[in-house]
Formats: sequence, structure tokens, C-alpha cells
Amino acid sequence: MVIRRQRGFTLLEVLVALTIVAIAMGALIKVGGSQASNASYLRDRTLSHWVGMNVVASYQLAEDWPATGRFQGEEEMANHRWFWRAEISETFDVDVRRLDVMIRAQAHSDAPTISQLVAFLPRPSSNAAAGLPPTAEDAP
Repeated sequence: MVIRRQRGFTLLEVLVALTIVAIAMGALIKVGGSQASNASYLRDRTLSHWVGMNVVASYQLAEDWPATGRFQGEEEMANHRWFWRAEISETFDVDVRRLDVMIRAQAHSDAPTISQLVAFLPRPSSNAAAGLPPTAEDAP
């Protein structure tokens, strides 16, 4: 009588292979969750930066030179309400003011700042206020 030897995996080999696959799947799920969280964070950073740039542009396009102080407001972008706070301060140059804009996702002041921008606002020239082109006298 000829005894044939069966070929296949032992129970121990199967259990080791399943353990390796389970560990790999757990790592893949963790990476996938991290990527989803990171995408959400980047979306919020991008949108809040756009809101801040809109605030800076509105101050730059204003006809009057803004007074120093703190101002706040809210804007809607991408079906989300964003809350901003602007602080305008003097600089060493009397013809330039500093504008700091901070954007938050929630209204309360303890909420973390998502984006922060800094811009400088030049004093408008008399011709610019009247809608005339700049002259050599307006140059610094």
C-alpha cells in the first residue's frame, strides 16, 4: 500500500497568515481615516484663507483709509459661516498701516484660529480718492 502525503497548509500557518492580513488591514484603515481627516483639515484651511483674502481685499479697495482698532465680522463661503477679526495698527511709516486678520470656524473668541493673514495698507493718495491717475507727487 502506497501512502500519499497530503499537501496543504497547517492550521498554525493559516493562523499566522490571517494575523498578518489583519494587522495590514488595520494599518490600511487607520491610514484611510487619517487621509480623510487631513483632507477635511486642508479644505477648512483653504476656505478660511480665501475668506481672509477677501477681508484683506475689501480693506485694500476701500476708498477711505481705515482707522486703527479691532473689527470683526462673518462671511459665508462653501455653505459654512466663517468668523473673522481684523486688527489695524500703526507702523513705523506714518503712511502705512498693518492689517492682521484671523479667521475662525466658530464665533466665540476661544475657538482656534484656522488661518491668519498679515497685510499692509498704504494711505490713499488725494488723486486716488478723487479717481484720478497717480502723479509724480504721489510717488514715495
